[in-house]
Amino acid sequence: MTGLFDTPRRKRRSSTAGAGPTAVPLSAGESGEQAPSKPLYAEVVFDRPLDQAWTYAIPPPLVGLVQPGKRVAVPLGKRGKETVGFCVRVSEMGPPPGVAVKPIWRVLDEEALVDDHLLQLTRWMADYYLCGWGQVLHAVVPAGVRDQAGLREIVQVEAVPPAELPDPLPTVTPAQKAVWETVQQHKGTMELRELLRQTRCSASVVRGLVHKGLLRLHRERVEGTAAAVVGIESSLAQAGEEEKEADNRGIVLNADQQRVWGQLEAALQTGGFRPFLLHGVTGSGKTEIYLRAMEAVVRQGRQVVVLVPEIALTPQTIARFRQRGNRVAVLHSHLTDAERGGHWRRIAAGEVEVVVGARSAVFAPVRKLGLIVIDEEHEHTFKQEATPRYHARDVAVMRARLAGVPVVLGSATPSLESWWNAARGQYTLLSLPKRVESRPLPAVRLIDLRHEVLKNGALSPTLVGAMDRALHSGGQVLLLLNRRGYSTYVHCHACGYVAQCSHCDIALTFHRSRAALLCHYCGWQTAPYQRCPACDQPTIRYQGLGTEKLQAEIEDKFPGYVCRRMDSDTTVRRGSHESILKAFRDGKIHILLGTQMIAKGLDFPNVTLVGVINADVGLHVPDFRSAERTFQLLAQVAGRAGRGAKGGVVYIQTYTPDHPCIALAARHDYVGFASQELAHRRQHRYPPFERLARLIIRSQDEGAAAAFAETLGGALHRAVAAVESSACRAAATTAQAVESSVSPVRILGPAECPVYRLHNYYRFHFQVQSADSARLHAVLRRVVATVRPPAAVEFQVDIDPYSML
Repeated sequence: MTGLFDTPRRKRRSSTAGAGPTAVPLSAGESGEQAPSKPLYAEVVFDRPLDQAWTYAIPPPLVGLVQPGKRVAVPLGKRGKETVGFCVRVSEMGPPPGVAVKPIWRVLDEEALVDDHLLQLTRWMADYYLCGWGQVLHAVVPAGVRDQAGLREIVQVEAVPPAELPDPLPTVTPAQKAVWETVQQHKGTMELRELLRQTRCSASVVRGLVHKGLLRLHRERVEGTAAAVVGIESSLAQAGEEEKEADNRGIVLNADQQRVWGQLEAALQTGGFRPFLLHGVTGSGKTEIYLRAMEAVVRQGRQVVVLVPEIALTPQTIARFRQRGNRVAVLHSHLTDAERGGHWRRIAAGEVEVVVGARSAVFAPVRKLGLIVIDEEHEHTFKQEATPRYHARDVAVMRARLAGVPVVLGSATPSLESWWNAARGQYTLLSLPKRVESRPLPAVRLIDLRHEVLKNGALSPTLVGAMDRALHSGGQVLLLLNRRGYSTYVHCHACGYVAQCSHCDIALTFHRSRAALLCHYCGWQTAPYQRCPACDQPTIRYQGLGTEKLQAEIEDKFPGYVCRRMDSDTTVRRGSHESILKAFRDGKIHILLGTQMIAKGLDFPNVTLVGVINADVGLHVPDFRSAERTFQLLAQVAGRAGRGAKGGVVYIQTYTPDHPCIALAARHDYVGFASQELAHRRQHRYPPFERLARLIIRSQDEGAAAAFAETLGGALHRAVAAVESSACRAAATTAQAVESSVSPVRILGPAECPVYRLHNYYRFHFQVQSADSARLHAVLRRVVATVRPPAAVEFQVDIDPYSML
């Protein structure tokens, strides 16, 4: 082929030296396709609280490119400002005659970011959580995917086919000849940067060949680095060596596990939507059931989504799944945009069998979904506290329903909503009442702080003695204190002043490591006080107990042992969770103390003592779920003890040892607690017996917030009356009996929120509830559609709220 440069030929009409794909798409006629007989229209939704889609015309050059699930740039508003939205539907149905329709300007994505399945799911979320469809789609697709983070643009070089070469061939320089021959030998496209490296020439040489019609250039976007795709979680593979050894030996299921697995395996074989609640005591082998289900689904050529509540649980979970030889992708908040984007694209391309992550992983773009697993389904971190205020557990169940696949909710302490669903037959209950290898649950001993006086710190003499015995026998100690910082409040002994945040009605916490007083809600901080800001007396006292102070006390009382702290202050840096847990597993840490992140899912066989420093921390807050949360936390952290051959014991320090949630947690009696708490909930009309919504009004203008709260209250009562009137008429038409003595919809409020001022906003709230979810939503839709807050006021609707503060 080198003779082509040496032998002149008769000149013929040369073809255009194409530059490959361009930003301007071909029209239907140019691409060989016939133009549609009718104009096409697209329905577009935006990241705004709008309960409607906007119709735009699809211009002929964009026909075939505009598809549901892609983002488009369109003019919006009277001024026609360019705005990005999601296309959710394409049809021939346009607006009524005489209504002008603006055209779509650009299509931003080569491939749809969400498929039809996720479009259905997000439409349901918008309806149920009363927010804009575009807001949901914007939240579902990560920023790293929208911005194509992790991709880089490269220039590809290819030789012009012989039939399209200019005739006669142009004269070329020796450098150009060498470049052309290199491309020819490569037999396909070649990256420009690699071509220049191999031939050791400049880009001007290639441009000359393009100008002479011998080479073509085009641009592509590819993954930035292999590390962004393959090695994102390489450190996680080091976790869980004990599990790997156990897996190599082969695990034999006990009788309870075999019974549970038999039911689940049958559902996986037959297919279809089946929700399961897997209730197993801590250490009962729930993870092995997940792994077997995962393997069965992967063998069918399908994909699995596994949700875990904490990033701290992810290393162990991934290590166990990878030991079974699966291709695993991870989605959680500690990933960079580039890593998240790389995982998302791998999942969408079908290169991943198992997706593990926190709540946002429920939206993973799996194309062949076969199973969803929600581990520790009771955890509050599955609830999103910003729009859209979804609960990942409920969204996962709906996604499984839409996809027609089984879903497994697992926990040792299920949420009362899930437990009630199982009791009334909505979920199939699977039970693992015993630990694997017939290991006993740890003995739990309550330390009544009303009678055992604390001396020189937070550790009672009984707990100190138990820790000393555990450490001397070679065991490890886990201590729970669900309060971070050093001193949890600062006050003046002379005048009673309490240090509060300048922006919130929250007491400041002293952090000794930062040498600062810190607000745990908004992050505002100030230097520690030496004198009282109110009376200028040197009578400031730093009191209350946080994890920092507890660590200092332990290091003073147990100087020969390594103590580490695990809370949101010590796990800020990437990889900090894994490094702390690995050091604890390897025996380099003797005492691990921390907040609730150490209480869930972790399996350390050498932990022989678990201590709860103050079981009453979250019990006396104005929230109807406080007892449930306290029981779950105590039961979960107690389950970290006694998982190995040495056994274990749990000590719980409390001022209220007779409280049902504490007494029943000490007996590992979840069923008894659920029975008592459900009776209490039924009596007071709380979930799961009635659906609940919380309406929050906030403004930096206290008077404006109060005034709008009164306006909203009136609108709520009018909406209830209208819905009830409509229901009565419908009932009369169908000859149904109507109870007039009890209103199906109850309104409480307006009232000041328990935390009245937050981030400089004054807040009021309503509590609206009903046993009829449809009526509750009907009332709220009327209000949202008709009531508009003034410019200085914000109004939020939280369906199925988790926090009432």
